[in-house]
Amino acid sequence: MRNVTEISFFTLVGLSDHPLTMNGLFLLFLLIYLMTLITNLLIFFLVLTDYHLHNPMYFFLANLAFLDMSYSSVTAPRMLFDLVTKRRSISISACISQIFFYISFAISELFLLSAMSYDRYIAICHPLHYKLMMSWRVCARMASLVWVGAHSVSLVHTLFLLRLSFCRTASIHNFFCNLPHLYQITCTDPFINIMVVFFISGSFGLGVFLLTFLPYVFIFSTILRIRSKTGKRKAFSTCSSHITVVFIFYGSLIFIYLVPTSSDMANLNKLFSVISSLINPLLNPLIYSLRNKDLMEALMRSYYHLNLIRAS
Repeated sequence: MRNVTEISFFTLVGLSDHPLTMNGLFLLFLLIYLMTLITNLLIFFLVLTDYHLHNPMYFFLANLAFLDMSYSSVTAPRMLFDLVTKRRSISISACISQIFFYISFAISELFLLSAMSYDRYIAICHPLHYKLMMSWRVCARMASLVWVGAHSVSLVHTLFLLRLSFCRTASIHNFFCNLPHLYQITCTDPFINIMVVFFISGSFGLGVFLLTFLPYVFIFSTILRIRSKTGKRKAFSTCSSHITVVFIFYGSLIFIYLVPTSSDMANLNKLFSVISSLINPLLNPLIYSLRNKDLMEALMRSYYHLNLIRAS
């Protein structure tokens, strides 16, 4: 039996205490968030409405666009609200809910990137069997597995969070809640929770990592065997955007979860948290659209049809 008084809220330290800096950050991150929503919504709309983009690669890209909007919306609105109101407190229930959705969308992106790697592998290494192996039924099953699997894994972490108690006023040295922060401030021994994280990371994480990067060993091997420079360039262009997104996303997650959350490393952790939750969702549509001729042509067709509607 323990004689403790449990608290009902945490204090989010945020990114800055200086009023002028907070106002500047609000304008900056509001602009980034709005651009994230607009660019990803545009890609989602183009894939949905343009029949030229109705193929597996753009089906997964539309899922990624929807995922990036959701992922950014987990942290950005709350951070913008805190920057405006200067309020820093968040209830434990709201904190745990934020963790659930943050983990869900982060794992969903990991799963989705591995599905996109498999799609590029089939397209480049087995082009004659592409339509058969990547049928709409297969794509729908893969997308369902991505969303259901990621939310199931996140639910496990969230349920284990309920065993933790918090008995002293605690400050979270970031602008949102995450698993390492709660393990650091809990009054309960988080050993079981940490073991669950290691078990899931070791089993699912390693599998997803191999499914994401192993196909590129065969992809690059196939590309190097192509004799014409034009063929090599065309084959590499179909997967260069994806591999760029993969490295950026994995790099930011590694720094968030492997860099210690101590006070000495708090600012670095905040930086990569901003990159992961705010910058990456904006970069993804820019990387795909700027390097993708089909998307640009679909955008021009939509603009042309919109002008025709206005003229009529």
